[in-house]
Amino acid sequence: MTEEEYVCFIQPYEDALKNIRVRVDVLNNDYRRKNQNYPIHHIQYRIKQKESIENKLDKNGYETSLDSARNYLTDVAGIRVICYFIRDIYAIVSLLKTQSDIVIIKESDYIANPKSNGYRSFHIVFGVPVYHTDGMEYYPVEIQLRTMSMDLWASMEHRICYKGEEKEQAVEEFKKYAIALRQMEDEMEEFL
Repeated sequence: MTEEEYVCFIQPYEDALKNIRVRVDVLNNDYRRKNQNYPIHHIQYRIKQKESIENKLDKNGYETSLDSARNYLTDVAGIRVICYFIRDIYAIVSLLKTQSDIVIIKESDYIANPKSNGYRSFHIVFGVPVYHTDGMEYYPVEIQLRTMSMDLWASMEHRICYKGEEKEQAVEEFKKYAIALRQMEDEMEEFL
């Protein structure tokens, strides 16, 4: 994949990402007007870099081509929505699911069913319509929704255990941290 091919390839993913970003912002603002608070603390977004696309395809045994990226990757465009409370996450997901022009491609509830290492988050991939001069096509955008404590845990775990050399002691400690943070979140949510 050349740099030129990559730039052309990601353009509709960037358009789909903008589309979802606007929807999330509108929902957050409307929620504020109606409920007198914001469910979202902040939003991060990104388009996967060329090297990252190629590495992921290679790691999963696919040819490192534009067709493979188009056919096998659902996270070229991604948004991370950081909420205050778990109930805010489910409220945002529910509101997004009511929008009739986007389609659910895949969803994973790692809040209700955490990964074995303690990771918690809600992942949902939407097919987002992108209108071109010659028609419309759906492009996937992955949304990860987390609370602030889930984001802290995932960021630190990624830095220490995933990107670095996996240290068995750190992995076990992070499982304990995940349990402690979950308990803290549950207790804080009782104040509402």
